[in-house]
Amino acid sequence: MDDVLILGAGIVGIATGIHLLRRGRSVTLVDKSEPGHETSFGNAGIIQREGVRPHPFPRDLQTLLQVGLHLSTAARYEPLALPRLAPPLLRYWWESSPEHYRKVVQSYAPLIGRSIITHTDFIEACGPEAESLISRYGWHLAFRSPEKLEKEARKAQGDHDQFGIGFEVLDWPALQKAEPSLLGNLAGAIHWTDPWTVRDPGALVTAYFNLFEKLGGTFIRGAATGLSDSAEGWRAEIAGRQVFAEQAVIALGPWAPDVLDKLGYRLPLFVKRGYHMHYGTTEGASLNHLLLDPEVGYAMAPMARGIRITTGAEFAERDAAPTPIQLGKAEAAARELFPLGERLDPQPWKGARPCTPDMMPIISEAPKHQGLFVGIGHAHHGFTLGPATGELLAQVMTGDETAIDIHPFRMARFMGG
Repeated sequence: MDDVLILGAGIVGIATGIHLLRRGRSVTLVDKSEPGHETSFGNAGIIQREGVRPHPFPRDLQTLLQVGLHLSTAARYEPLALPRLAPPLLRYWWESSPEHYRKVVQSYAPLIGRSIITHTDFIEACGPEAESLISRYGWHLAFRSPEKLEKEARKAQGDHDQFGIGFEVLDWPALQKAEPSLLGNLAGAIHWTDPWTVRDPGALVTAYFNLFEKLGGTFIRGAATGLSDSAEGWRAEIAGRQVFAEQAVIALGPWAPDVLDKLGYRLPLFVKRGYHMHYGTTEGASLNHLLLDPEVGYAMAPMARGIRITTGAEFAERDAAPTPIQLGKAEAAARELFPLGERLDPQPWKGARPCTPDMMPIISEAPKHQGLFVGIGHAHHGFTLGPATGELLAQVMTGDETAIDIHPFRMARFMGG
């Protein structure tokens, strides 16, 4: 029997395993897919140190109308999913009020503050395999209108003053110097200087998984059919095999409710789906750094496989058929800014971001079961926060003092506690 059983081999599960192995615990990691090949695989590749403000629900009428009428590229919804999504989305809207949101940011900022620190730890431990994937330049938040650039610059200055986030404002000539292949139609950009970008997120998670195995961790590929506590601790059946451990961690991202519901935890979780596609370039063009076009709602990033476009949020059922409408709109908008070539993937990649209504992840022990821990609900920042979440879970599980206060991330907050 192992000390710990971890369900979910995305970046959170792998990171938790690494931190536990370093503390002398024996760990078995389980997933139905190859490690790091689900939500961790398809993001824009930002270790988002500047992301102290999680994505709130829009509250201005113009944005709500654009989403409601399916005019927005940044967000769309699937009408058939609304009956089930309505309760958590209503709470999401409520938690996004200015008063509540200020409290969220105050709790969230210290967690984001651990992002570069914990990724640095893993990257150094992995060596050249991981280091070669990293750019420390930061990324560009680009704007088409001078007014919106100026407004964002004021917000960036506020985040610099309050949280120490580094940035510089680039006018169009400065942005064009950094990105000579841009075609125009931009007023300039905020250059966030603190975050790092990754040219192949899936490869970085694979490097972390290799570290997990190097430290002595065990991986079993297969779906865990149930998780239950027993006299021996925690038990799961994987590929017809009974696995036992003293402690268990649920790090299943959008699939966590499949296990948690059966244990009596009906949490107000929902998913934001997203898509990506890789493109070639024309006319010898190159994109040096990630660029996000917030006035349309997509990101464009140089990746190992080509230029990756990632879409905004799609509010839909987790397992519903793909509807990559946003990708088509994002592609058209990106071609106005950059000489994209042909599509390189046979079909768009689709993933699901696990979300909570208050925009903060769950990082805690389960309130009704001893020895059961949960790390889920990171929304847009799962890739950024995976190693930090693993650090905090391992500290709690081994009785160490946590690097930051994790009380705001307790599961019990959704159960009246």
